[in-house]
Amino acid sequence: MRTILLLFLAMLVFSCKETKVETVTMKEDVSVLANDSLKGRKTGSAGERKAADYIAKRFASIGLKPKGTDGFFQKFSFKASKNPHQEAEFTSEKNDSTETAENVIAYLDNNAENTVVIGAHYDHLGMGGEGSLYREGDAIHNGADDNASGVAMLLHLADSLQKKESPKKNNYLFIAFSGEEEGLLGSNYFVKNPTIDTKKVSYMLNMDMVGRLNSEKTLAVYGVGTSPILKQTVNANAGELNIVENESGVGPSDHTSFYLADIPVLHFFTGQHEDYHKPSDDTEKVNFEGMELVSNYIFSIIKDLDNQPKLPFRKTKNESEVVPDFKVTLGVVPDYLFSGKGMRIDGISEDRPAQKAGLQKGDIVVKMGEHEVTDMMSYMKSLSKFEKGQSAKVTIDRNGELKEVEVTF
Repeated sequence: MRTILLLFLAMLVFSCKETKVETVTMKEDVSVLANDSLKGRKTGSAGERKAADYIAKRFASIGLKPKGTDGFFQKFSFKASKNPHQEAEFTSEKNDSTETAENVIAYLDNNAENTVVIGAHYDHLGMGGEGSLYREGDAIHNGADDNASGVAMLLHLADSLQKKESPKKNNYLFIAFSGEEEGLLGSNYFVKNPTIDTKKVSYMLNMDMVGRLNSEKTLAVYGVGTSPILKQTVNANAGELNIVENESGVGPSDHTSFYLADIPVLHFFTGQHEDYHKPSDDTEKVNFEGMELVSNYIFSIIKDLDNQPKLPFRKTKNESEVVPDFKVTLGVVPDYLFSGKGMRIDGISEDRPAQKAGLQKGDIVVKMGEHEVTDMMSYMKSLSKFEKGQSAKVTIDRNGELKEVEVTF
């Protein structure tokens, strides 16, 4: 079935020269980008280059203009890090230790004064490696949610925005970033080597992991504090979505690079899950109806902001500067969409303290030792109080009932 789909899409995309092709669905785009044949789209790999070619041809089929330094592409060189605690870094040198990656950039020119940047990273972890949470050897990490979903939504929005009835008071720059998993390389490189005048960028929208909208329809939106009007706009267009806001313009995705260049940002995220950075993040687990809902929501925000002049930038509190250091971990995936009191567990890692103590998905940690846990920040501060080998009583809320378990870190 996947082979047939790939052949169909290849014919669809490669045949588009003068005539416009019918709209490709987000499901079809995710199926191509998260196919085993791309080997997990690791930054600089042959599989990632295939993905870049596919995205460029999709941009062309939509009718967008190339806006890279080489057609749709903006190449950059980097030196991969062999130290798991150190990010990769750019380099202008060309030798055996350097690798080349490329952003894919397209432009919708409405002859407007200002431009809106819409981005999503298309790289992933390849066969696994340091960033993987899979512990059973090499395996293809297809990254359907992370972040084929964001790229598919980028393409869907690009297609919607070039239609006649779409908002036309801004230009739109669409960027599929490489190197996000290596440390925001592609977005960082673009901001330092832009292909448009970034002083005329009104705001930037970023989509990273938007393919797992839950049954409560909860969507996290980061960066609402980066311009005075954004908070109101984000909430006014929510519709049936349950929005969890975060003021900060800093976070672990490509919007951060633009925020640090004094550009207002919004980052959209449907939440962490047990398949994150594992081979099991595959197409069949993506909620495509949810993606349609999120895409329509983002489009409504763009439409709402169309009548605004260039958005003023506002600095926000940088949460990354106040995150405490901690030497131990529970071995859980937090539910970043949880807005109640405590830290709700969204996944349990094998053979780690939480699993050994009998903690379960859905448990809400409300206390660790003598330290109250009210949110993610207080959870991390509590963790920073413990040393490896130390034991502590952890209080959890399980289905409305408080339980106390002993955890050894």
